[in-house]
Amino acid sequence: MSESLARLPKEPADRLTRPFLRFLRIEAMAGVVLLLSTVLALVIANTAWSASFLALWDMPAGIRFGEVEVSRSLRHWINDGLMTLFFFVIALELKRELVLGELRNPRVAALPVAAAFGGMVVPAGVFLLVIGSSPGANGWGIVMSTDTAFVIGCLAMLGSRIPESLRLFLLSLAIFDDVGAILVVAIGYGGTLNWAALGAAGIGLAVVAAISRLGVRNIPVYFAVGGGIWLAFDTSGVHATVTGVILGLMTPARSWVSDTRLHAILDRVVAYPPGDHWSGDAAARGDLHRAGVATREVLSPIERLEIALHPWVAFAIMPLFALANAGVPMAAATFDAALTTAIVAAFVVGKPAGVVLFSVLAVKLRLGIRPNELSWGLLAAGSLLTGIGFTMALFIAELAFEPTLLDSVKLGILGASIISAAAGFLALNWLTSRRTPWRHTRGS
Repeated sequence: MSESLARLPKEPADRLTRPFLRFLRIEAMAGVVLLLSTVLALVIANTAWSASFLALWDMPAGIRFGEVEVSRSLRHWINDGLMTLFFFVIALELKRELVLGELRNPRVAALPVAAAFGGMVVPAGVFLLVIGSSPGANGWGIVMSTDTAFVIGCLAMLGSRIPESLRLFLLSLAIFDDVGAILVVAIGYGGTLNWAALGAAGIGLAVVAAISRLGVRNIPVYFAVGGGIWLAFDTSGVHATVTGVILGLMTPARSWVSDTRLHAILDRVVAYPPGDHWSGDAAARGDLHRAGVATREVLSPIERLEIALHPWVAFAIMPLFALANAGVPMAAATFDAALTTAIVAAFVVGKPAGVVLFSVLAVKLRLGIRPNELSWGLLAAGSLLTGIGFTMALFIAELAFEPTLLDSVKLGILGASIISAAAGFLALNWLTSRRTPWRHTRGS
């Protein structure tokens, strides 16, 4: 009997759920690595090596082309350059879920969209209410986003007790508000607009759309054009990381080779009898080459790029970002109590309040659907985790605040993230430790 017959049959849904589960696993492990990197940055920043460690990230680095020199600090290359890949992967995951995953149903997608919107607007309002006219009021954008890796890491600690609907809800919410936050960065924290550079970026995006329509599938070509678009945005006054979001959303979600065509091509290769004909038979070599292309192109560009880039982003770029930005020298720092309090209040109170309030509104107005197994209690407990705003909050803080206020901001972000993680974990642990069965009532 064939070995394949001894296994359960695969369903089309498997192709949709496997990438999502893989994304969750990587994010869960990335949360641990990110936490270790953050602790390491804090420890080193408060040792005898503090001055050298902090100065390292301000060291200039660049390249020169004749009379033209492109030079930035190491922190700038990490925050604006490497983080573009982070937003690119986030946009890939968002588009895949919208086109192929659970969020392709508009009413299912409407719930995390509404929650993300509430989780941006309400904490920004709380921040402005608490900070008043104190210095730093222009930093309202830092309290708008949720750290995907830390949230998924907290959920992973609770294992199978957490329903997949809550994981999808929080992951989708985090992705939506990450995209929203980078749009806020592009609009609210950019410089004076350089229309010539914006025009060059627009031409670059048009080139990407044109070569995609023509059928160019060579990924390095797209990265080369994308690098030019990044440079154009970098000098345009719009934050360059928006390049990652735009190109991620432009990436095709459908595969070029169908399953039927793949099987037909592979059948031709399998039909050849054993022998040394691959090196001497031109037709056989052509069939073998065609099979290699087909097995690669049966995956959509979104899947291929996500598989290739996500581990690098999770285990290299994000830890490097934490090392470059999370260090706070406690002894030498001067703290603004009002600013730190405003950040903590916005994340710990405003963020979950906005998520729950706008989720309720979306369901009551029949704009969105709440999954049956996602009770309001679970949603409210999970919303406490959305106050973990670490990555994007630090990212925006570097743009919004003067160096004299950064230590206060980082302390508020770190404090809010710790409180939110503890509150969300304890609430979910309490809810899911009760042995009462899940109530499978119709979402309302």
